Amino acid sequence: MKYKRILLKLSGESLMGKKQYGIDTEMVHQYAVDIKEVVDSGVEVAIVIGGGNIHRGLDAEKGGMDRVQADYMGMLATVINSMALQDALEKVGIKTRLLSAIKMEQICEPFIRRRAIRHLEKGRVVIFGAGTGNPYFTTDTAASLRAIEIEADVVLKGTRVDGIYTADPEKDKNAVRFEKITFTEVYDKGLNVMDMTAFTLCQENNLPIIVFDMNTKSNFLKVALGEDIGTLVHA
Repeated sequence: MKYKRILLKLSGESLMGKKQYGIDTEMVHQYAVDIKEVVDSGVEVAIVIGGGNIHRGLDAEKGGMDRVQADYMGMLATVINSMALQDALEKVGIKTRLLSAIKMEQICEPFIRRRAIRHLEKGRVVIFGAGTGNPYFTTDTAASLRAIEIEADVVLKGTRVDGIYTADPEKDKNAVRFEKITFTEVYDKGLNVMDMTAFTLCQENNLPIIVFDMNTKSNFLKVALGEDIGTLVHA
């Protein structure tokens, strides 16, 4: 089954590629090519990107910074990442719109739900920047919220591992991957898929989540077309 409308969640760290900090333009270009494949297949794509490659609010708070101030700085970092991806997408011929939860008229549109849906209907990739616009909420929560608002069929969480495991597969060689798992099982097993607020939003609105390896070429297209890639979290 091909999805009609999807929301892709990327971490800020994914944009670093092999760098220790900031944005790897080659990595962003590869993501743009992968996203173009999906758009060309007729699927409507919305995107939320984190900001951890530039600034993490929680880390700044641990260093003594005011949490609200630190979180707003993190929101600005997501806008920087969104602009980088927007540029890369337009360079490969994809029409885009960047909508921000914080008003920045010179560089992006304010988030308006109906406008976002209209852009998607016209075949544009919509990038949501600045999280939810509120401190204390992660970009995972922003991804869940925006996906529900635009009536997406699924949240696709692109990571560097190929699904959800019983333990961290990068640390535990005996970790076993789940092909499918229910929201309740994720709670019961204490698995880390998204933060609890984001995860609960998806569960309450019956919005499935697929965790997959975004760094394997054409994986995004396969997931968008309904192939069994990664791990599906369902009701």
